[in-house]
Amino acid sequence: MSVLSPFVYWAQNEDSLFIKVDLKDVQDPKINIERKRLHFLCKGVGAQGLQDYEFQLNFHCDVQENGNNFVKLSDYKIDLTLRKAEKGWWPRLTSQPQKPAWLKVDFDKWQSEDDVIEEDVGDIRDDYPNLYEKLMKEEYGYRKEDFKKVYLTLYNLFMYVGFMYITSVLCIRYAREGTDFFPTVYESVGHVMKYLQILQILEIFHPLVGYVRGGAFVPFLQIVGRFFILFLMLDNEARIQKMPVTFYLFLAWSAIEIIRYPYYMSQLYKKENSLLTWLRYSAWIILYPIGFTCEAVIVFRNLIFVEASGKWTLSMPNALNFTFHFPTFLRIYLLFIMIPAMYTLMSHMYKTRQQKLGKSKRKFKV
Repeated sequence: MSVLSPFVYWAQNEDSLFIKVDLKDVQDPKINIERKRLHFLCKGVGAQGLQDYEFQLNFHCDVQENGNNFVKLSDYKIDLTLRKAEKGWWPRLTSQPQKPAWLKVDFDKWQSEDDVIEEDVGDIRDDYPNLYEKLMKEEYGYRKEDFKKVYLTLYNLFMYVGFMYITSVLCIRYAREGTDFFPTVYESVGHVMKYLQILQILEIFHPLVGYVRGGAFVPFLQIVGRFFILFLMLDNEARIQKMPVTFYLFLAWSAIEIIRYPYYMSQLYKKENSLLTWLRYSAWIILYPIGFTCEAVIVFRNLIFVEASGKWTLSMPNALNFTFHFPTFLRIYLLFIMIPAMYTLMSHMYKTRQQKLGKSKRKFKV
């Protein structure tokens, strides 16, 4: 009967090795750490279910044997911290270039301090870029982050071009036609705006899958709010499409985005631009209130129209034995959803502005 080996993940810094054994409900583990070798045997739940699992690692260099190593057992994994005999980055974990299939590189451990046992981990990407690229190619055949960077670059570039197109059309047509352009604004760029707003749904998932930092709540709040205005309030009411408020709303939305997406691309490639950063965290002070005011006007105008027409209102009696008064819903949305959402978004931007543009903190020795 062949020996079953669990999945094992490893990382390192200059002082230590970090080894994670992917086994749950471990029973009676036998761990033998020698200068050149690690032998592991236990019963636990792994990829093959509840079985006996065993593996042996012959190290590339020496580790300490004098009790400076740590083992941490939990319900879902075993963490080992092994001290290197001499400081330095190892080119690989094992003595042989060919690593076993069950041994993986734990890149997350290299980049985070949260899961490390009594040790700080450096960022291999910045400190040892050549080694990091070599390990990536050995593990995946390519640099894993390349796809993420290429995807985010293309996404941000596409969105920038889309909103710049809308901004250009609005400005050029207004310069040529003046206020006569207002009735045809939605007909001219409404389809592009709807397409871009649908694509922006991806921005809710970017933080969830770790492609960008931050939470998903703020983008969710903004995107859902825009969906409500664009698809429910504007797309279904031709009279509002012809009003000047549609022009100002689209211009405010687009002006925000043609600043935001280039800023994201600059951050992606760590290229600081003081003017772009200032615009990103200052332009909202004017553009957000304009956008929220336009949205409120659109909701209020819709309220008047649907109250007169009875559109989307369900009255008794009916087969469902249920009543729904859409104008009342719009009043609730305007007072108890839109205003708190506006406060939340602007508070978020204010705090972020303070972090990015506020006075730098000075440190003193005492």
